[in-house]
Amino acid sequence: MILDHLQIDKIYLYRFPVDMRKGCDGLAALVSAQMELEPCSTQLFVFHNRSRDKIKALLWEKNGFWTFYKKLIKQRFHWPDWFEGNNLVLNHEQCALLLQGFNLNGMRPHHRINLQFHL
Repeated sequence: MILDHLQIDKIYLYRFPVDMRKGCDGLAALVSAQMELEPCSTQLFVFHNRSRDKIKALLWEKNGFWTFYKKLIKQRFHWPDWFEGNNLVLNHEQCALLLQGFNLNGMRPHHRINLQFHL
């Protein structure tokens, strides 16, 4: 995948549909205002359109933004439905599966459990 050689610390999916006409500046503003994250970081931000047949991703690298765009011809991306809040953090493997068209909804991660033992 094209993203393999780039430095990416975290991958964020945005829950809500986005106008795919947005460019780097519009997506960076969305990351800052709506996602409350820093667009000029080593994080990948992934967005989808209403019909989920297009995705756009934004990534800062050293001195400028990369945007990645993919349009499916007859299929749809299966956006995970296990969001907590507006953003979802994926690992590199989950992102690769999502971009290849894999449905992550059946592969829900375990929720963290905090146990306290009392003696």
